[in-house]
Amino acid sequence: MQGIDEFIPTDKKVAYLNQLLQVGFDTIDFGSFVSAKVIPQLKDTVEVLNRLDLSTTKSKLLAIVANTRGAQEASAHEAITYLGFPLSISETFQVRNTNKTIAEALNTLDEIQNVCIRTGKTLVTYISMGFGNPYGDRYDLDLVTQFVGILDALHINIISLSDTIGVSQPDQLKHLFGSLTKQYPHMEFGAHLHSHPATALEKIEAAFASGCQRFDGALKGFGGCPLAEDELVGNLATETLISFLDKQEVVLNLNRAALQKSMALAEVTFPNH
Repeated sequence: MQGIDEFIPTDKKVAYLNQLLQVGFDTIDFGSFVSAKVIPQLKDTVEVLNRLDLSTTKSKLLAIVANTRGAQEASAHEAITYLGFPLSISETFQVRNTNKTIAEALNTLDEIQNVCIRTGKTLVTYISMGFGNPYGDRYDLDLVTQFVGILDALHINIISLSDTIGVSQPDQLKHLFGSLTKQYPHMEFGAHLHSHPATALEKIEAAFASGCQRFDGALKGFGGCPLAEDELVGNLATETLISFLDKQEVVLNLNRAALQKSMALAEVTFPNH
């Protein structure tokens, strides 16, 4: 939602998220505790949260935060399980995304982790630009591994490797997930991939075969990053993920009727996107 300029009415957000909560996904990324000036689309996150029907769902809620104050605000809500923080290994993107250097972001991350420990929340760290960047900043596979080591020292146990601009290749995915899951067996590694639809399946296959334990997706593949320079590079389509996992005979325990209703509602909620 955050990339859509036109404000989506709160009622529409609530209706869409309540429908998603009936499907049975493990986690729903439902909003952000960030400055309304930075992401005006999500300025109603608290109101949306207060109107979600969590009485019959098994799904957990994740909220994105960008600083310690946001983490404190989010952690005050009992319904939220996960706080997500975007940590870039591209200095340029870290400054653009959170107005912090990488060093400052790591200090903030340490503070957020302490907030999570005090309040019983779980921190999910997204390593953004995790497969390359368009700025000419240093990137290599060893750099990703170094950052994972830093996060491990902070006792952060869930890391989502993020392909912010849709440049990941199957060999990269195989190498990173294959090596990191062996080196850090106590950590949970996920994939937050942006992709052109034509290459999505090969990326999912590579990550899954190499030990990826969680996948982020969006119905219809909506969303993405404006830096990708290709309007077709959006989030991984949830339905593509489900189809792949079905073929692998992974038991998903999803309510397929609720999923179809969610797909239809996505078209209404995000017209022309």
